[in-house]
Amino acid sequence: MSITPTRNDALAAQLDHAINNKTKPLGSLGVLEALARQIGLIQNTRDIAIDRPTILVFAADHGVVAEGVSAYPQDVTWQMVENFLAGGAAINVLAAQNNCALRVIDAGVNHDFGARDGLTDRKLAHGTRNFAHEPAMSRDLCQTALAAGAALAAEVEGNVVGFGEMGIGNTTAAAALMHKLTGVPVAQCVGAGTGLSVEGILHKQRVIEAAVARHAHATEPLDVLATFGGLEIAMMAGAMLKAAELRKVLLIDGFIVTSALLAAARIQPAILDYCVFAHRSNEHGHQQMLAALDAKPLMHLDLRLGEGTGCALALPLLHAAANFLNRMATFESAHVSEKSA
Repeated sequence: MSITPTRNDALAAQLDHAINNKTKPLGSLGVLEALARQIGLIQNTRDIAIDRPTILVFAADHGVVAEGVSAYPQDVTWQMVENFLAGGAAINVLAAQNNCALRVIDAGVNHDFGARDGLTDRKLAHGTRNFAHEPAMSRDLCQTALAAGAALAAEVEGNVVGFGEMGIGNTTAAAALMHKLTGVPVAQCVGAGTGLSVEGILHKQRVIEAAVARHAHATEPLDVLATFGGLEIAMMAGAMLKAAELRKVLLIDGFIVTSALLAAARIQPAILDYCVFAHRSNEHGHQQMLAALDAKPLMHLDLRLGEGTGCALALPLLHAAANFLNRMATFESAHVSEKSA
């Protein structure tokens, strides 16, 4: 996959002119102005649109759960997938509220669902191996997950793709990826996840530090993703790469989703041009993860649920950015006097 940077100086000048000539003081719509400009550069047009947004929720299990790194048992992964399918999770409610399509993908849950309405079966294994002792997956399996994610992104008809996840143990994988891909000390990457105590957080930290030492040879982005990642994280990274190649707006959720983006950005740095960061998670480490990507999140709501909930909540801001650019009067059309020199 090859991602084209969005830089287009002529179009950027047109967008700036259109934004600055709306009936408002310069810069007074703040982040919405930067967002409208970014969407225009992504879509390669001044006439931007938010068309049929879709959130992809990837689910998988993690072998490292055997080390006692989660406050919840592994069965919660498949139980929450059932909750998604029944329409009872937060992401169901928030996606429906914002007229957003939702697609749930079994990337590697340790449970056999059978054929189910609303579930996309792309199971590559019944979870990863325990990276405390061996790589989470082989390099080949990781590449297969990336390709599967790319194929899913190619099926999305709309021009906005949000990313969500479900997988007990995946904050441990995300923290390990963050450390390996940014160099931030493990202690600053590890948080409460599903609600660990202080002792639980310290235990998680020690598990990751020992695993990092065991797998010190893993330094290339693909090897890091294979060694410490999850099937949902790898599949998500592949979907992100393909969505950017197709010039879609990528809505990035919280800590785990951003860890997938970290890996994708190390593979194709131009992907960052296409990313809108929905929020800053309350999960410890996400702020530094965003800083490593030079990312400016739209919101800070103390969220740390995952599932793509931040993406759904950010959608009204994308619509607002498109609507003000497309519908708001200019000083000339409204016969309003501009600021004097």
